[in-house]
Amino acid sequence: MPRDKTENHGKIVEAAFEEFKRYGYEEASMRRIATACNMSVSGLYKHFPGKEEMFSSLVKPALDGLMDLYHEIEAEYFDDLSQNRKADVSDSKGELVRAMEYIYDHLEEFELIICKSKGSVYENFKHDIANLEERVTLRYMEEIKKNGIHVKDIDPKEFHLLVTACIEALFQTVTHGFSKEEALHFAKTVENFYGPAWKAYFEL
Repeated sequence: MPRDKTENHGKIVEAAFEEFKRYGYEEASMRRIATACNMSVSGLYKHFPGKEEMFSSLVKPALDGLMDLYHEIEAEYFDDLSQNRKADVSDSKGELVRAMEYIYDHLEEFELIICKSKGSVYENFKHDIANLEERVTLRYMEEIKKNGIHVKDIDPKEFHLLVTACIEALFQTVTHGFSKEEALHFAKTVENFYGPAWKAYFEL
């Protein structure tokens, strides 16, 4: 990439972050971003086909990294079962703290995803995470049953609400402007609260 185009791209990314943080995805203006970069709108479109692609370029790498971490933790739980270790959902692997650490290492991106993504393909991010957590947890419980461990039958709608409440609590730290230190402390509090609660809920 020629040097001037590289420099322009960096200016666009910086201006785009500021635009989306200030106005949110729906109200963000490609024209204002172009003006902030001393570029024409047509010049801006040489870098990004549209607002959706621009927003995605800002947040998707951080989101992909969070999903990689999620699946890494998921694998740790299932590896324990495959090695015939006793499953205990109250014995946390620190997943919420690890996730919170990652989120706050990419806070600018997650502020956009959580607080400024309405109208974009990311506006249902928290709902999508909750659905993923539901599917993985239920699959994990099925594996526990195969090991001969009793697991209580649950109401899917009730379970959905409980998982959604846990996920919503986690991301409220970003919404409410917690510092990283405050957020990590809260993540540990949520782990301590939900670990024994999940164990009791599934009668493990």
